[in-house]
Amino acid sequence: MRTRIAAVMMTAAGIAGLSAAPAMAATTATSEAGTVACASVLNRPCITHQVDSEGIVGIAQVSADPTQLTMVHVEVRTEQYWGAPWETVASATTVRLGSAQAVTPKVTATAPRIICATAGPALDVSKQVTTCTNPF
Repeated sequence: MRTRIAAVMMTAAGIAGLSAAPAMAATTATSEAGTVACASVLNRPCITHQVDSEGIVGIAQVSADPTQLTMVHVEVRTEQYWGAPWETVASATTVRLGSAQAVTPKVTATAPRIICATAGPALDVSKQVTTCTNPF
């Protein structure tokens, strides 16, 4: 339930940011990275990650109709020990017209990690889809 409330709040913040500064295509927490090689399914997030010696970056993108206000939210989560709850250590959100991509800040995490993303129409939470990778 908290996740849905947070998603609605982020969506509202993104929409407010778009109406306050229409020249901006995304919220300030987002940076564009390289293209993610994924199957293109409308309103379904595609997740990947980049790992190097300095840390891990979570990337999510979603394909959407060019006239749709679209939201994509990506998180890097870790688990401190087996059976512990997954904790978000980095996240990013983008709200824009059409297809969108969000990239988390780089974080260092040695514990088991997963990348989760929620994406879909920004104004219709019931049509947003959440998906996660397997732990790695």
